[in-house]
Amino acid sequence: MGFALFSPSKEISFSSLESISQNKNLKHVFPKTFSRLGELNREERGDGVVKKGSVSSHLVRGHLEGSFVRKKQLKEPSTKLDFVRTLLIDNYDSYTYNIYQELSVIDGLPPVVIRNDEWSWEEVCHYLYEEKLFDNIVISPGPGSPTCAADIGICLKLLLECTNIPILGVCLGHQALGYVHGARIIHAPEPIHGRLSDVEHNASELFNGIPSGRNSGFKVVRYHSLVIDPSSLPKDLIPIAWTSSHETIPFLDGFEGQGDLNTYGKSLSTKLENGLQWHPAESQELRTRDILMGIMHCSRPHYGLQFHPESIATYHGRQIFKNFAEITKDHWSRLQSSSDSMRDFYRSARMQVSAVNQLFQEVARSKPLMNGFDNLKHVGLCNLMKSSPRSRFAKYLKLKWRKLECSANQVGGAGSIFSELFGSHCAENSFWLDSSSTEMNRARFSFMGGKGGSLWKQVTFRLSNKSNTTSGQGGYLSVGDSDGSVTNTYLQKGFFDFLNQELESICYDAADFDGLPFDFYGGYIGYIGYNLKVECGASLNRHESSTPDACLFFADNLVVIDHHCDDVYVMSLHDDDTGTTSWMDEVEQKVLSMKPHHPTKPLSVASGDVSPTQGFSAEKSRQQYIADVEECQKFIRDGESYELCLTTQMRRSVGELHSLALYLEMREKNPAPYAAWLSFPRENLCICCSSPERFLRLDRYGVMEAKPIKGTVARGASPEADELLKQRLQYSEKDQAENLMIVDLLRNDLGRVCEPGSVHVPHLMEVESYATVHTMVSTIRGQKRPDASAVDCVRAAFPGGSMTGAPKLRSMEILDSLETSSRGVYSGCIGYFSYNQTFDLNIVIRSVVIHEGEASIGAGGAITALSNPADEYEEMVLKTRAPTKAVVEYQSSILSIDDET
Repeated sequence: MGFALFSPSKEISFSSLESISQNKNLKHVFPKTFSRLGELNREERGDGVVKKGSVSSHLVRGHLEGSFVRKKQLKEPSTKLDFVRTLLIDNYDSYTYNIYQELSVIDGLPPVVIRNDEWSWEEVCHYLYEEKLFDNIVISPGPGSPTCAADIGICLKLLLECTNIPILGVCLGHQALGYVHGARIIHAPEPIHGRLSDVEHNASELFNGIPSGRNSGFKVVRYHSLVIDPSSLPKDLIPIAWTSSHETIPFLDGFEGQGDLNTYGKSLSTKLENGLQWHPAESQELRTRDILMGIMHCSRPHYGLQFHPESIATYHGRQIFKNFAEITKDHWSRLQSSSDSMRDFYRSARMQVSAVNQLFQEVARSKPLMNGFDNLKHVGLCNLMKSSPRSRFAKYLKLKWRKLECSANQVGGAGSIFSELFGSHCAENSFWLDSSSTEMNRARFSFMGGKGGSLWKQVTFRLSNKSNTTSGQGGYLSVGDSDGSVTNTYLQKGFFDFLNQELESICYDAADFDGLPFDFYGGYIGYIGYNLKVECGASLNRHESSTPDACLFFADNLVVIDHHCDDVYVMSLHDDDTGTTSWMDEVEQKVLSMKPHHPTKPLSVASGDVSPTQGFSAEKSRQQYIADVEECQKFIRDGESYELCLTTQMRRSVGELHSLALYLEMREKNPAPYAAWLSFPRENLCICCSSPERFLRLDRYGVMEAKPIKGTVARGASPEADELLKQRLQYSEKDQAENLMIVDLLRNDLGRVCEPGSVHVPHLMEVESYATVHTMVSTIRGQKRPDASAVDCVRAAFPGGSMTGAPKLRSMEILDSLETSSRGVYSGCIGYFSYNQTFDLNIVIRSVVIHEGEASIGAGGAITALSNPADEYEEMVLKTRAPTKAVVEYQSSILSIDDET
C-alpha cells in the first residue's frame, strides 16, 4: 500500500499553529553518539539477561489519554528563543551523548539528560508544565523495542501526552512514536548496523537545506533490526523519509581520501550553501521495498528518525538537529498569546538559565548518576564535580629528575636496561610499560621500575561477593608498603572512588616537570580488571574473577626511555623537598657502566616442531563457540544489541615459568606499541601483554584520546598476498561497520566528559600492520571538561567499547550470560595514573596472564548481523596464535636445553 505524501511545494501545518517558516543557510558538521543500559528490577531479570513483558499499544493509548497534560494550559515565552532548553531522554543507549554533544553546540545550552525511568510522571509534568523548564524533548536510541515497557520507560507517555511540546525521536524513539499511535513494530528485512543508505525525503522542515534521493549526498548511518510496518501507519502519522534503495552503501565510497571527517563535513556543507542543486523526491508514494526512515505527526510537532543523525558518518546530521531547533523556536513563537506582556518574557528568559541550573543541582543531589558517577551531571552549566578541597591529609609531592648522558641504544636498548636494573629475582614487584613497537609514531615512551622508595606501595582490590552478583560496588582493599606491612580495608564505594580520592589528595608544583616530553612522573601503575564494570554502570558480574579485580603499584622511582630521541631519564618522587637523590645516582651509575651489546637472541625452536596451541585447553569447543555466535546474532536480530564482542579463554598449566624470559621472547617476536610486563608476586601473578590497542589517554593539556581496534586479518605469506589481505580488510563492509559502531560508541563515552563540540575523529578506519596481523584502527579525541577528574574520564568509558559492543550496558549483560567464566585481567586495561592526573591505558588483548601456575589467554571478536559464525571462530583462534605460540615455543626451548644438559 502506498501513502500520500505532502507535495514538496506545500507547507506542513499543525492544527495548533501556523505554517513553519523555512530554515536557510544551515551548516553541517558530523555529530556524535552514546549508549548505556540501566538496572531493571531483579524480578525482570533471568540468568543475567532481561526478561521482558510487552505492552499492548491499544492498552497504552487508552490508559494514557486524557490525563494531566491534556487539561494543562501552556503559557509560553513571548518572543523567539535565543537558545533552546532540551530534555534528552536516554534509553540506556551508547550513542545518547553524541546527541548531547550536538545539542549543546546547536541549542546554545547543554541539554538535561535523564534516563527513561529516572523521573516519575509527576516530576516530568512539574518540570515541563509548572516550571516550564524545557522547550523541546529528544528521545534517544536504545536497545530493545518500544513494545517493552522496560526498554522504553516514560517515553510512550511523553509522546501521547505532551501534545504541544516539540519532540524528536531517534531510532527507538522513532519506533515509539509510531507504536504509541497504533503502528506495528516488525523485524526489518535484514538487521542494519553501522552501514549507510541513501535517503529520500519530502522536503519537510526537518530536512530543510538537505538534498534528497540516491547519489544526492544524503547518506545516513543505520543501527536497527526493527522497523515501523508502513502498512500499519495510522492517518495521524505522515511518512517524511525512506530509503532510496534496498542496498546499503560501502562506507569508504563516501569518505575515502577526505581526511578529518569534521573538516569534510564542513566542506560538504559549504558546497550546499554555495548553491549545490538538489531536487525533492518525485515519487509521492512509499514503495513497498523501501524502509521508512522518518515520520511526523500531522497535528503535533512530533518527529521520528529511524537512522542516526548523530553518527560520525551521517551526512547532514547536524543540519537536522539545527532544523529541529528552528522548528522549536518557531513553534513557541507562534504559540505566544497576544496578551503576553514583556514581563512574562523577561521572567521566562531568566528561567532559561537560573531555573534549569537549579534543577541540575537538585537532580545531582537526589539521584545517583548514570554509570556510577556520584557527582557528575552532564549539563555543563554548573561545576558539580569540582575537586574536593585540600584537607589536612593532603600529600605534597616533589619530583626530582635528570636526563642521563647516554642514549638507550648505546647500552643495548630498553630490554637490556630493564634486565640490568629490575631483572634480578625474576623481576619481582616490577613494571614495564613497553613501547616495543614505535613505527609510524604509534608510541614513544617506555616506563619501568620496581619496588623502591618510601612512597612505594602495592594496592590490591577484590570485589565483594555481593558486588559480583548485584550492582553493588564494595570490595576489599589490601595495601602493602615497601617494608612488607599490609593493611586491609573494606571500601564501601568501590575502587574507582578510592583511586579518585588518592589522586585528588595530592598537591604538587607543575614546575617540577617542566621540560619533560612525557606525561607520567610517578603515581599508580598496574591493571584494572574487566569485572570493575560494575562500578561503571554494569548491572552485575555473573562470574567472579580468580585474579584481583585491580592491582597497582604506587611508583615513586622510575626510568623513562624516549624512543624517538633515544634518551634515558631517571625520576624520583618524594613527599618533601629533603628527599635524597641516592636512587637516581645509583641507577645512573649502573646505566652508564653498562657495556654496549646486542640483545640476546630469544630462545626458540623450529616452528614446525610444535603446534601453536599445544597443551592449551579451550574453554569452549569450536561447536559451542559457533553456537554462541549464532545466539549473539539472535539478540542482534531482536534489537537487543548492534554488536556483541564475544570472547573465550585458552588455558595451560605452566608451573614455575620464568615469566620475564617469556615476555622478552614475546616482545622480540611480536612487538606492540602498548605492551606491558607486570609482576605481583604477593598475588602469584604476572602479566605478559603485547597489546596494539590504546584504550584511553589524557595528557597534561586535557586532551583525551581513544584508539579502538575493530577488524583483524592475518598477514599474507608473500608481499603480494599480504597487500591483497590488507586491502580486503580496508574495504570490507563488515569490518567497516564494526569499526564505525565502536567509533560512535567511543565518541559517546568521550562526549560525557569532554567540552561540547570538541570530540572529533582525526583518523578513521586506518589499517595498521603488525608482525602477525593487520588491524583496522580509528582515533577519537576530545578536550576534557575542567570539572572532570582523571578517574571520571576512565569511568565514563570503562570497559573499552571495543571489548563490549553497543549499546554497551545491554551488550555486557548478554555477554555475561553467554560466557562461562570471568574475563579477569583480559579486556581490562593496563597503564598509569600520574600523580598530576594524566593517564595512559591500553586494552588488555594479545596477552598471557600467568596466575598460580596457569597461563590463560583471552580472545574473541565482534559479532554483527553480517558475521559468519565459522569465520568468527577462525578470527578468535588467529588472535590467540601469537601468545600461545610464544608460550609453547618458550617452554619447548627450556625442555630442549634441560635435555641437552
